[in-house]
Amino acid sequence: MGQTLSEPVTTKESASCVNELFTVGSSCMQGWRITDMEDAHTHLLSLPDDPRCAFFAVYDGHGGPKASQFAGINLHKQILQQPDYALGNLPEALRKGFLALDEQMRSDDQMRDDVSGATAVVVLVRDDVIHSNVGDSRAVVSVCGEAKPLSFDHKPANEMEAKRILAAGGWVEFNRVNGNLALSRALGDFVFKRNEAIPPEEQIVTAFPDVISENITEDHEFLVLACDGIWDVLSNQEVVDFVRERFAEQRDPQTICEELLTRCLAPDAQMGGVGCDNMTVSCYIVYLTSSAKSNRRFEVHLDGLPNFTHISASLCLHSLIGFQFLNAFYIKRFTFDDNPAGCAVAEFI
Repeated sequence: MGQTLSEPVTTKESASCVNELFTVGSSCMQGWRITDMEDAHTHLLSLPDDPRCAFFAVYDGHGGPKASQFAGINLHKQILQQPDYALGNLPEALRKGFLALDEQMRSDDQMRDDVSGATAVVVLVRDDVIHSNVGDSRAVVSVCGEAKPLSFDHKPANEMEAKRILAAGGWVEFNRVNGNLALSRALGDFVFKRNEAIPPEEQIVTAFPDVISENITEDHEFLVLACDGIWDVLSNQEVVDFVRERFAEQRDPQTICEELLTRCLAPDAQMGGVGCDNMTVSCYIVYLTSSAKSNRRFEVHLDGLPNFTHISASLCLHSLIGFQFLNAFYIKRFTFDDNPAGCAVAEFI
């Protein structure tokens, strides 16, 4: 949680964008945290080497911003470089890409001795929705208004997670890894990855992700990606209800993001950390034709469309992807930037 300010920073950095398939809105707010934003995000409406595929990710940093920033710049590149990606095995490309990113981070001169780490929640949208995550950032899909989880939090108190931690030489105390880290999987956090006798998947803290594929149907309305800054305050269903009600009122995704931040901000800093975390929201609205939904495949190709990378003037950690149409009328503005991970990663560019 960390130290808090006497008054929250409620200034929001917001933006939106749109192409033929995607409508994106984002909003970022520091909240009560005394430290600057440690979170990052990447969204690419078409990947450079695979224009049929969109990539969305949010990274919730801890112990500093470097791990989340590094992931924001490099994770999608590592996934694309995996041979399994070219073979069409996207789930395996995600698993290997996460581990490759972690090794790249460990080998980097500026990252080798860094103590920071980051959760990651990633969605690839091509034929279906393929989701992967490490940590407690979460993805939930709205199916006819009902929240369906696509990910499960990686916590040390979980039986299977605790079993791996103990086998690798660690322990769980106060529901924390070695009494310290509240997550059992993360990018970075190399102090928990020093057992050279076991592979990366079996380390005390591992970057090996869970991967879930979801077929798109007519019943799918939108997908919400968010870190614990939102989920600690609202349940899966409460977030879905919050978003759905505002879509019904024809509010644009950027406005919904801003309202979600305000809703989750604690009224004071005396609530044990709930509602006091960095808060950022990115909204992704995916419009699918009826034929695309019925075939559970995208029939529209993104060749020739520009990559829309980072759209916000600050880092973003939550995402909202909606499988429904919103007219471009609702989009307030959109900008283009060569940096897909946000302005706070400029030092790496």
